[in-house]
Amino acid sequence: MVAESELRTVHAEGAAFQEDKKGSETSEACQVSKDWDPPSNPDEFPEGGLAAWATAFGAFVGLDFYTQHYLANETSSAISWIGSTSAFLITSLGLVSGLLHDRGYFHHLMIAGSFLQGFCLFMLSLSKPDQYYQIFLSQGLGLGIASGLMYIPSIAVISHHFRRRRTLVMTFVATGSSLGAIIHPIMLNNLLNGPLGFANGVRASAGLISSFLLIACLCMRTRLDPPATPVNYIVVARKCIRDVPFILLIAGGFLFQIGFFYPLFFFQLDSIKHGISANFSFYSLVILNGSNFIGRLASGFIEAFTGVMNLTILSSILCGVLILGMIGLSSLASVVVLGVLYGYCSGLNTAMGAPLMATLTPDLSELGARMGICLFIFGFGNLIGTPISGALLTSHYTWWMPSLFSGIVTLTGAMTFIFMRYMFLRRQRILDLSQAACQLRGYRDESELQSDH
Repeated sequence: MVAESELRTVHAEGAAFQEDKKGSETSEACQVSKDWDPPSNPDEFPEGGLAAWATAFGAFVGLDFYTQHYLANETSSAISWIGSTSAFLITSLGLVSGLLHDRGYFHHLMIAGSFLQGFCLFMLSLSKPDQYYQIFLSQGLGLGIASGLMYIPSIAVISHHFRRRRTLVMTFVATGSSLGAIIHPIMLNNLLNGPLGFANGVRASAGLISSFLLIACLCMRTRLDPPATPVNYIVVARKCIRDVPFILLIAGGFLFQIGFFYPLFFFQLDSIKHGISANFSFYSLVILNGSNFIGRLASGFIEAFTGVMNLTILSSILCGVLILGMIGLSSLASVVVLGVLYGYCSGLNTAMGAPLMATLTPDLSELGARMGICLFIFGFGNLIGTPISGALLTSHYTWWMPSLFSGIVTLTGAMTFIFMRYMFLRRQRILDLSQAACQLRGYRDESELQSDH
């Protein structure tokens, strides 16, 4: 990977650290390195086996329910608020689910989330036409809370079974949501417009999703015991504040999320208002989500050559550029091209989210807590992004305004990721230099130096 080759170069620079540095400076450098625990030995992870791959498959089907598909006839403003509320809860509840996951409550979270997910979907089937609050409670709040309870545990549990293959497996898991976004709209479109109608069509979908969630609960297994001393969120938060690359990840992710969901929420409406048939416009989202599925699936293989950070930055920039390109959407060809390209690039970016957080987490016992903190703040970007775009759109459908806003804020987040990468490599250079300095003084590592003092 590019990032790894750069770190090897940095390590070579560290080996050339000059021996005439002052002893006090060396000790200080060694102390800096001591604060960052090295990752666990890769040999401790089975990297496969029935339990590991069953867990990965369980996580895959467990994420097969994020797409929003019951509110197509509502106004754009209503869709924005209900959808953004659900997206906010999915990510922000990671602050709770991540903490509970780290304390050994993985199965409790999955079972509770699965039960609530099925219950809310069946309650949605009882919603009456034009009863906004009923749909908001079941879809916006209920499903958001249920998904939020399961999201981080279903991703973080992958780290129990894989290390070298972790990014590849996490990208496989991430394809579950985009696959659901392909299948469910087509299925519901035929059910709702067929003999079953809304109520029975939603119940059929609820039964299918509940079956997937049952399979997920039966397949997924933890392998590592929870730490004897549970992770303290306050302690982790203090570490995060001193961790400049991680702070930049949070800032960049917040900005990126503000604009990221604009195409997913407004792409279909945009194509209809530009004269594309309603029938084809419905399948424009299927095209986008199909390409998103391919992007997520391919990201694990591409990352092997580019590195997690480089692929995140590249896909973020491309997403911002394509959102700006939606200003020019005017024909069927432009709908297809933008749908395919944005779907693919957004798939690459989404799949890199969890691996990037893992890369920036020195101690994997804190991964759930760090993911929870990170996604909690990302959630506010999800919450405010599409409503702002909806307000900029206005009832006159001024499409260039939300496209311009979303594109600029997304590119700003991408620029922050570039600075994050620079600070991460700079920190690694300092740590390697401190390690080299300790070795030049006759110590194998920082721990030996500390014990000697």
